[in-house]
Amino acid sequence: MTDIRNFTSSDLKNVGIEVEVPSGYAELEKEAIGAILGAASNYPKAMKMMELLIKDEEVRADWDVANFIAVKKLKYNDHGEVHAKIVAANALKMYQILLENEIKPDFIEYGGGDEDDEMLILLSAALLHDIGNQIYRKNHPLHSSYLAIPILQRLLPQIYDDVEKMVEVRGFILNAIYAHDSDVPDLIMEASLVGIGDATDMTKGRGRMAFDLGSASIHVVSALSIDRVMIAKGKEKPIEIIIEMSNSSGIFQVEETLGKKLVGSPLEAYVDVTATVTPVEADYDKRIVRTIKLKGKKFVTGE
Repeated sequence: MTDIRNFTSSDLKNVGIEVEVPSGYAELEKEAIGAILGAASNYPKAMKMMELLIKDEEVRADWDVANFIAVKKLKYNDHGEVHAKIVAANALKMYQILLENEIKPDFIEYGGGDEDDEMLILLSAALLHDIGNQIYRKNHPLHSSYLAIPILQRLLPQIYDDVEKMVEVRGFILNAIYAHDSDVPDLIMEASLVGIGDATDMTKGRGRMAFDLGSASIHVVSALSIDRVMIAKGKEKPIEIIIEMSNSSGIFQVEETLGKKLVGSPLEAYVDVTATVTPVEADYDKRIVRTIKLKGKKFVTGE
């Protein structure tokens, strides 16, 4: 098996549509790959699927065009390859903590398969959850699930000989992709793991691209205030998500992105969230934006 540590967005550049990622965000990609390896290295089916997906030319093109639409055209945060890997790493971290606390996601709990199958489901859904942005931002989870079907039809038979098992695995992957956004209520824990993993990719590196392109939206500014997100074993609940912010505008990300996905989900009972403006002894927040100007229908950053 090829070493997936070599499969970074810079190592496997395609010819065609590309969106450069900031250097700090690229470091997060390497950390994400390390976390995925740490979680999945003992699970052969999951590792094979990971390799198949990140080497696949169709998947890589999907990431590129989805990110082009999100970042270049809509001035949103990153929705491409790096984001997908970070989401996968975060979902797997939470999954591991749940297993350590003898909490089983639905595919295992209801007899669908083992921990390796579960790992494969989470990895696949996380890596493909945002590819539908290339069609349109609105309804992108639905678009993502449609685009994922032919990819899964090509790749899953290389891992599963049993057609019934393969189709059940595919069903859980597609459910998790479609329900990853807060607009769709999560019915299975796998969808919550991917959705909350998605919401925890909120650091300033992710918002840097859109900010450099002139966006001063609250989504971008609040992302720039997030210094670090940690997923750890909790004291009162199994999982604690700890967010360190340099500016209190980061509360928008916490409430509107993470909070909406967690509250009412199958993971709500198992996750605590703590957000702190650092350093805690400071009386004032770090300034992010100095000036904004109205150009046309949008505010953009100015001197």
